[in-house]
Amino acid sequence: MLHVIRRLVLGAVLALSSTALAGKVKVPADFGIGPEAFWFYGPLLENRGAVPHFALAFNLYAIIDKDWINENRDRIPANYRGQADKITELKIGPSIFIPSTIYVSPSIDALNGVGLFGATWKPLGLTLVTTGQKSERSWNQSRGRFNLDANLLLTAMYIYSNIGGTELAGIPKTFFLRPGVELQTTLLLNVTRTVLISVGGGAQAYIPQRLGAFFDVLPIERTVWLSFFAFLKFHVRFPYEVAL
Repeated sequence: MLHVIRRLVLGAVLALSSTALAGKVKVPADFGIGPEAFWFYGPLLENRGAVPHFALAFNLYAIIDKDWINENRDRIPANYRGQADKITELKIGPSIFIPSTIYVSPSIDALNGVGLFGATWKPLGLTLVTTGQKSERSWNQSRGRFNLDANLLLTAMYIYSNIGGTELAGIPKTFFLRPGVELQTTLLLNVTRTVLISVGGGAQAYIPQRLGAFFDVLPIERTVWLSFFAFLKFHVRFPYEVAL
């Protein structure tokens, strides 16, 4: 855990360095967007079957990789340089309030009339495994990269059901608000140096919430607590100038 905290501290130092290191540098930024599909285990899956609920996957972050560290080594405080050498990549978002997922899955009568709208935020994440391309400069030798990431989540969703103006029995209207954890696998493919495509998926687990209630966590078979997802995102990378 200490090495994780140190890496987070280093990320903050790199992003918000002291006035003694004042100046402007260019940091690679990544903007990604694309469709995402969710299968919620339990009543929502029983109601809808194999057809997923739909969402929009989104990301915006600055990338601190080995290339950037080597180019800006003189700006890194001396006591952090040893830790910087051990880092493959850090992703720093501009704000924890920018959602990573926006759920847009309206009620459709042909799919038993259950819909949901909402968003998920990922305030903290950790890359567990990364293979393939190690830096932007190596993209032509290794056109792809595989990542395994763990993330903390906060999800807020409005779940509703309506067929002909009547609430569907068994799926009451619910405001779902729960923290959770996520395990995600991603295959990132380079099209060019600045255009990329990612495909992936994973699972999310939440503190259970019974449909139609807010504080109830039982019975487990009437709750929302586990989901599986898959996504396809298109990325554009561009240099962003920041003042350090």
